[in-house]
Amino acid sequence: MDDGVRVLFTRLHPDAKPPMKGSASAAGWDLRTVETCEIKKGESTKVPTGLAVAIPIGYEGQVRARSSLGAKGIILPNGIGTIDADYRGQIHVLMTWIGEGDSTIIEAGERVAQMVISPIPVVNFVEVDENQLGETERGAGGFGSTGRY
Repeated sequence: MDDGVRVLFTRLHPDAKPPMKGSASAAGWDLRTVETCEIKKGESTKVPTGLAVAIPIGYEGQVRARSSLGAKGIILPNGIGTIDADYRGQIHVLMTWIGEGDSTIIEAGERVAQMVISPIPVVNFVEVDENQLGETERGAGGFGSTGRY
């Protein structure tokens, strides 16, 4: 029987809630804030979860936006946040308001993000001459070079 990846966590705040799945097949574990926070337009705000985790070596935690908050106008300005296996501090979610008005409020206890635990492959970079990278149909084309549709 496979018990999955074991991720230890601790509550750094008395109101912190453990990571929880919204449904049995959800890929991510919901993270909640322990404080009511004002998220101002165009500014990045660190929203505390009150949790710290010990992610096993060979894995990372990806902190992603919840689609319901994105639909309201809250984004994670860094896209996906990474929790490295050697980080032991509190997990914060970096949030920015891009919706109507000057700001919005996130209430204490609200689900603010989801964390996905992903394997990290062992990678070894090997420096070579440019001609050793190989030819591809795309080549050096970037930023829309493969077309819009």
